[in-house]
Amino acid sequence: MELQSFHGIADVDVGPFKPKPTTLTEGQSEASVVLWKSQDGRERVGVWECTPGRFTADRSKEAELCWIVSGKAVLRRSDGEVRTLGPGDVLILPRGWRGEWEIVETTRKVFTVVSG
Repeated sequence: MELQSFHGIADVDVGPFKPKPTTLTEGQSEASVVLWKSQDGRERVGVWECTPGRFTADRSKEAELCWIVSGKAVLRRSDGEVRTLGPGDVLILPRGWRGEWEIVETTRKVFTVVSG
């Protein structure tokens, strides 16, 4: 397995922004880049960025670890639990997590997703 390192994660090019498919806010957009993917495709690591607004999220089939690099977001789990996240915060969304993200300030995160 090849060892990879990335410096200046805040400056990694995430590519062009596109409309956020699960948005609840008109005009919200996102961009992401996968930096590494396992051979079977079940694990991937990347960088994601999203503009302000609200969107739904469903982790029924995968778990995700998020490290917030910049911005501010509020997460609301479907049962009502609320968490506010900012730079340096780490969040684990276990398989089965459902809820809503509110991006208060454009937010960038490093993510690791494990599916299957």
